[in-house]
Amino acid sequence: MRYWLLKSEPETYSWTDLKSQPNQTDIWDGVRNYQARNFLRDMRINDLAFFYHSVVRPQAIVGIVRIVREAYPDPTQFDPQSPYYDPKSDPDQPRWVAVDVQAVQDVLPPITRDELKSIPELEDMPLLRKGNRLSVQPVTPQQWQRILALRNIPELS
Repeated sequence: MRYWLLKSEPETYSWTDLKSQPNQTDIWDGVRNYQARNFLRDMRINDLAFFYHSVVRPQAIVGIVRIVREAYPDPTQFDPQSPYYDPKSDPDQPRWVAVDVQAVQDVLPPITRDELKSIPELEDMPLLRKGNRLSVQPVTPQQWQRILALRNIPELS
């Protein structure tokens, strides 16, 4: 199993939005960075990810999701009405991918970025590196366990 962190601006798509979907499951689309896209391609069914609210105060991990569908062509790249439309993407060789995620658990209270920054074992997390703005990031098993321990969340399988 691999672990991830998925960032979303709650004004665009929030934890509450995901939880309001049928089966609390939805597409994770709109990723338009090649490195983040490659991480989406690496995701496997049952991998887990932190759902992180960015561009708000405070930025925080608010939930945990499970990957329930592996990478497939992101339909928004072909939709001229979508803000994620990419006229250069070829339907025969799509440039962008999406995955489906399902809400697993709330993180209460949310774990703020400042709280994460205060933990020496997490200093190498991409999220905490200056200038790292990727919306999809890997999390090591050790980092995952350390973060779960902050809220006494048992290991999820």
